[in-house]
Amino acid sequence: MILEYKLPRLSKMTLKDLKLMVKQGEGQRMEFKLKTNHPEKIIREVVAFANADGGKLLIGVSDDREVKGLKFADEDEYVLQKYIAKHIHPAIEYEIERIRTEGEKEVLLFDIKAGDTKPYYVDLDGNPETRKAYVRAADKSVQASREIREILKGRRKAKNIRFQFGDKEKQLMEYIDINGYITVSTFSEVAKIPKRSASRTLILLVLGNVLKVQAHEEEDVFTQV
Repeated sequence: MILEYKLPRLSKMTLKDLKLMVKQGEGQRMEFKLKTNHPEKIIREVVAFANADGGKLLIGVSDDREVKGLKFADEDEYVLQKYIAKHIHPAIEYEIERIRTEGEKEVLLFDIKAGDTKPYYVDLDGNPETRKAYVRAADKSVQASREIREILKGRRKAKNIRFQFGDKEKQLMEYIDINGYITVSTFSEVAKIPKRSASRTLILLVLGNVLKVQAHEEEDVFTQV
């Protein structure tokens, strides 16, 4: 495999600017990593950003918002670029900046772009059956459920979504009105329908902009738009 190596640019961002950015903390579009010791885990964050609205990954910053910097930024940059190129499918778009810190150290800023060919997957062993997609949930990256993967595919195709608003949809909306949200499992129980049918209905309603979905580690929640 030939690695298409991206050349970083020296950022116009000052150390003061960087510290102000870091002060905001991790969130939907921001992630900190001290080093690239576990690139196979870091690329989950990269994929999650690409599957959402993009985000910034700062290497050389600790979880407690301390700007440590990297002594050998070239090595960390190469390792992560190699993993991004080899283990993320399809290929993603990103840019790299280097920000100088105290003591001649540097922080790497990977600016991940929102993807046009979602969903994106982490593929560590070259087997399409074991690929995993990730999405951002607040300040964490979680594995994407089947529902979210189908929603990402559906949005990419941008087709007009048609569905009939029947009894089960009425039960669904009434439940959300009372409880604020619903899950696939709960909808299946309330409407007395198979989970597969509940899942499909919720996917269609999200694609039709009737509902919105929020990823969770245990089970996604669906709420009104």
